[in-house]
Amino acid sequence: MSRPAEQKRPLRIGRISYLNVLPIYHSLEKDAAGSGYELVYGPPAELNRLMAAGELDVASTSSIEYARNAQQYYLVPDLAIGSCGPVMSVILLSRQPVETLEGQTILTTSQSHTSAALLRLIMRYHYGLNVTYRTGSASEQIQSHNPPQALLAIGDEALRLRNHPMYPYRVDLGEAWRRWTGLPFIFGVWVVSRDSVAAGRFDTDPCALLQGGRDWGAQHMDTILDLAARHDFLSRDELVEYFRGLVYTMGEEAQKGLRTFYSKLVEAGELECAPELVFYDHAVHTRRTAP
Repeated sequence: MSRPAEQKRPLRIGRISYLNVLPIYHSLEKDAAGSGYELVYGPPAELNRLMAAGELDVASTSSIEYARNAQQYYLVPDLAIGSCGPVMSVILLSRQPVETLEGQTILTTSQSHTSAALLRLIMRYHYGLNVTYRTGSASEQIQSHNPPQALLAIGDEALRLRNHPMYPYRVDLGEAWRRWTGLPFIFGVWVVSRDSVAAGRFDTDPCALLQGGRDWGAQHMDTILDLAARHDFLSRDELVEYFRGLVYTMGEEAQKGLRTFYSKLVEAGELECAPELVFYDHAVHTRRTAP
């Protein structure tokens, strides 16, 4: 008696649990039942860990994660999360003018390696300041008996804290990068696991699925705004401004911004070398892995 064929597990797709990727993932969340994929939620650092461990097939991941482990991934073409100016959800909050932070300690988050690396570059090269860093929860530390003099807040936490009265001095890191380089900043990219490609995990193009989600979101922004308003972080007008400032594609200027970030990390000694941007091509890679 023949054994039944082994059922292929669903594709595991990493989804950052932040408001900024709602326009990409909402349609995928609606259609997930019976779709052949499952969404795995987490902050950027957790998705980085799962992707590096081979526990995800495709994921949104930190730009710096791709740089550090480019040999494990292909980039999803024309898909990114970044800004061409103010990003609103990656901000340095300070109790004193930022220019006077020489010798101070800044609290940073362990949830986003890219934002922390960008902050280090901006403080060192843009402001010319020598500061130290420690990691911790911004929301918890603000309420402690000794709140930090300055802190990095990202994602939904940044949207909640950006007007905190204890921290009147603020630097939007997306805007600071733009003023420094004149380029967009790409905080996150989407990557395809090379091991999953080699294992023949993709019967259909995972990039088309994610790009289709992004395009659906762009065409249904009223729905996205209604859903986002439930979080009570921002007013509807502020949400319009927030999403308008985000970049969800990776054209030539965005790629130039990403390469510039990598070059500056090499200059700072945080990367050994800048990786090539190698994009996934479903037709090409399917032919390569066909039996």
